[in-house]
Amino acid sequence: MKIYGRTTSFNVQKVLWFLEELGVTYEHIELGGRFGGLESDTFVSLNPMKKVPVLIDGDKVIWESHTVLRYLAATYGTDDWYSDDAYQRSLYERWMDWSHVLFQPAFMAMFWGYYRMPANKRNMPEVNDALQKCLTCLATLDAVLAYSTYVAGETMTLGDICAGSIIYRLISQGLDVPLPQHVAHWYERLKMHPGYQKWIMSDFTELKGREDF
Repeated sequence: MKIYGRTTSFNVQKVLWFLEELGVTYEHIELGGRFGGLESDTFVSLNPMKKVPVLIDGDKVIWESHTVLRYLAATYGTDDWYSDDAYQRSLYERWMDWSHVLFQPAFMAMFWGYYRMPANKRNMPEVNDALQKCLTCLATLDAVLAYSTYVAGETMTLGDICAGSIIYRLISQGLDVPLPQHVAHWYERLKMHPGYQKWIMSDFTELKGREDF
């Protein structure tokens, strides 16, 4: 099994963390950003979108981070990660979709507008607008986590992988982003996972003030 994508890619990190949770053997190949390679004919033949992550499992090629996560859960996960019951899967898949369409776009607008933007080019009203959207998302998570250990119940799911991947970078980019009480406790639980420490809590300073990738 091979996973293509630069370590500093937020979407690649999600997959790398989950691979660690599954305990499967894989080869990580840095690609994109300062490593280049996304425009090569070889890579385009794998993913016409020219984006990472891309997972190769035998003769199978899978791309789009949440699709990769679902594939891995269905193929290598226990019942805790992938239930045979469609409704049980929906309990965490809704949080995957919520993260993808609400939380992550708000975070990325903030991250690109503040951290990835040179200081003299920042549009702080837009950054603050994105920050407020992130705070709203944190409040949504806090309301749920007040009654459950993880976002979809008492065990960690892909919903936690997708939403939890955002938290470290959200609060580590230099802006004051206070975590609500229950989100803070959830974050402490996530930080206990070796895969979270290794891949999510990794150095991303090469991206500071950099607009080109």
